[in-house]
Amino acid sequence: MRTYVIQTLMGVIGSVGFAVLFGVFDRKLSWIAVGSGLGWAVYLLCVANGYGMFIGLFAASLFVASLSELSARILKTPVILMLVPMLIPEIPGGDLYYTMSYLVQRQYAGFGNASDQVLLEAGAIALGIILASYLAKFLRNLRIYVLRHTLWWS
Repeated sequence: MRTYVIQTLMGVIGSVGFAVLFGVFDRKLSWIAVGSGLGWAVYLLCVANGYGMFIGLFAASLFVASLSELSARILKTPVILMLVPMLIPEIPGGDLYYTMSYLVQRQYAGFGNASDQVLLEAGAIALGIILASYLAKFLRNLRIYVLRHTLWWS
């Protein structure tokens, strides 16, 4: 349990530091801190309940992307400004390191296995982001459609 709290705290610190590097200040930082911490908590919950890394990363990125869509509307800021720093804890840094290490050392079997893992993790993250973006656009278009047709008939 203590390890999970430390991991979440480090992820939040990394996300906020990355956001400051991007030039994000004011109340957006608190949204980013909360979003990245909750996103990592979603990942840890999924993995702890036996769903595996792919489902964990997919659920975490879906949650974070949805939260960034929502917070961007509330704060009137671009979604990408909220999304990228919130996703920092989900980036598979260790696996990327080992993939490149195997490549540099010319251990091609290890490189193949590690690169498969990295591509799987990146695919899960990308799928979550795409699905959240699609759902946000669908709901926005549905709202516009309903408003137009409700106003037309009233």
